[in-house]
Amino acid sequence: MKILETIFLLILVAIIMAAGNTIGYQINFIDSLQALGILVIISIMGFLISKFPVFKKLPVILWVSVVAALTSSSIFPYHNMVVEITDQVSLLAICTPVLAYAGLAIGKDLALFKRISWRIIPVSLAVFSGTFIFAALIAQVTLHWEGII
Repeated sequence: MKILETIFLLILVAIIMAAGNTIGYQINFIDSLQALGILVIISIMGFLISKFPVFKKLPVILWVSVVAALTSSSIFPYHNMVVEITDQVSLLAICTPVLAYAGLAIGKDLALFKRISWRIIPVSLAVFSGTFIFAALIAQVTLHWEGII
């Protein structure tokens, strides 16, 4: 995918996310756009870093995560502003378009799923259960450690 196409898609999905954030969580649309604009800029920076030949072997999500971690850490001069603005975006508003895209991506590989047949069901259940149990366990330990529960 070309760089400009990727940037266009990021902006388009950000607008959809802002609409979902406004409708579902009653956050002002302009505030949602501002927060998602920051997230899009972080994503574009990570995407562009991944295009350098030295960094091509590592996935884009790593570079986006590094840029996001750096911009929200105390070493970035405007980290308080970035965190305050992006805190207005609900996780579910972000997950909805991503999951829709994942569903479309899976739909194109329907022939592969037909070959896998029923065996995908126990594997999926094991993965989902393990993910839920370990996420709950990590949350429990972290919240107990922080003294919240």
